[in-house]
Amino acid sequence: MPIALAPSDLARIARCSAGTAIDERCSAFVAALWPTLSAAGASWAGFYVDRPGAPDAERLVLGAREPKPACSPIGLHGACGRCLLSRSILVVRDVASLGAGYVACDPRDRSELVLPCLRADGSAWGVFDLDSFDVGCFSEADGRVLWTALVTAGLTAAGIAWHGAAIGRVQTDVI
Repeated sequence: MPIALAPSDLARIARCSAGTAIDERCSAFVAALWPTLSAAGASWAGFYVDRPGAPDAERLVLGAREPKPACSPIGLHGACGRCLLSRSILVVRDVASLGAGYVACDPRDRSELVLPCLRADGSAWGVFDLDSFDVGCFSEADGRVLWTALVTAGLTAAGIAWHGAAIGRVQTDVI
């Protein structure tokens, strides 16, 4: 089922940007969107925050999430690491295609959608990750909807460019 945001979702998301600390905004964002995301087939949603000085295997640390904890820290070899490094939305239709590099926090997960969280200078501070028990649950359109939500919540920068494209046309990799 495609991810669609109702006006009430957008109002809750806009209020997320009111928190001053990034972890407060992340928590508010996940709480605001979880009902919509779970209804669209997501089994888990959350943020991983980058720790650039840590060894690669410990770079991404679990932040705000619903409905349960997940692996932490995770390295840069999985879908989240790939998204962080490329600063591109990553749609994984079947996680089996990722091979040995896939980080399986829940063995029932079959698809994934990961979005970069960017600072104004274009560097990534973390990622927003969705998992589903269904193969092919997420699409490029879902990525665009969630990108807009992240911008609205002040969790990724708007108005910057990379990969030769404006933010409104953020690069999406589909696997």
